[in-house]
Amino acid sequence: MTELNLLPLIGIVVVVAGFAFRFNPLLVVTLAGLITGWAVDLDWLSLISTFGEKFMNARQLASLLLILPIIALLERYGLQQRAKDWIASIKSVTSARILMVYFVVRECSSALGLLSLAGQAQTVRPLLAPMALGAAANTYGPLPKEIQDKISAHAAACDNIAMFFGEDIFIAFGAVLLMDAFLRENGIQGIEPLHIGLWAIPTALAALIFHCFRLARLEASLSQDVQKYIQQKQETSVVEGEMQ
Repeated sequence: MTELNLLPLIGIVVVVAGFAFRFNPLLVVTLAGLITGWAVDLDWLSLISTFGEKFMNARQLASLLLILPIIALLERYGLQQRAKDWIASIKSVTSARILMVYFVVRECSSALGLLSLAGQAQTVRPLLAPMALGAAANTYGPLPKEIQDKISAHAAACDNIAMFFGEDIFIAFGAVLLMDAFLRENGIQGIEPLHIGLWAIPTALAALIFHCFRLARLEASLSQDVQKYIQQKQETSVVEGEMQ
């Protein structure tokens, strides 16, 4: 019976410890890979070759690593504030209308396979959420943190839901191809990826209608939340005045 070698599992320990101490995730994963390679007696050239191969197979990750510093630099020089100020200058715009327009654009672009055209890091956080917050502040005035978090959460949900239902229409999407392969393997013929994409359109339209209704309710709830906040603030002021 061969002895089980547990030394290669040290990479898992490195990852857990690195994330627990909140070190840079990229450095933690790289270090864990190097240590694991050393633990399995992989020579240095083979280890670097393996890293290069995996890096080339995940070129989309490399583009993401290039995009994030650019977004961070733009935010540092006031991208969010500029977005808020621009939206605040438009009197007729509301948070719900901004989110509805984004939902339509995001779902249509996802249906065309343009999944990386927008996203949480490159669009929602630096642009969409500040614009929605600016529109709400323009309508209701300064907002408490609870209401701001609520609007930001709806902005993030718009991106997730629109992409989730829109990408199923794209015939080259991985899930569509997986369903097509599964049907073929089980002897179900006559169904092409185009058919699967077409049948995803009613679901995407239903998601659009339901989410727009949800966003319309959001706009109504914001007014109620602001009124409650103002009332609580007035009551607190009265109590503090009586105590003095």
